[in-house]
Amino acid sequence: MVQTLISKNLLAGEKIILFEKPHVLRRVFFSVRVMVNADVSREVWVSFDDPAFLSYYHINGAEKYFEARGIDIFQGNIWLMNNSASNSHIAATEILH
Repeated sequence: MVQTLISKNLLAGEKIILFEKPHVLRRVFFSVRVMVNADVSREVWVSFDDPAFLSYYHINGAEKYFEARGIDIFQGNIWLMNNSASNSHIAATEILH
């Protein structure tokens, strides 16, 4: 079992591959958290193997995180894009088994 922890400043408009596709082990958990105060608005998009962000999960509002767990979760690249005018701090975890 392997756990990866990431803490990163995501610049305004920046997009990155947060977690690359696992090749030997299988992803059983991942989470993405936008680290801002509850009253601050940041728009961060999570995309699953889609660098064009044609389909994405929107992190914004009171709940500033996305989490998935189980043996059937997505196994490809996980992309993030900061669609805000301000920089955002991201904390992320991945567990491979």
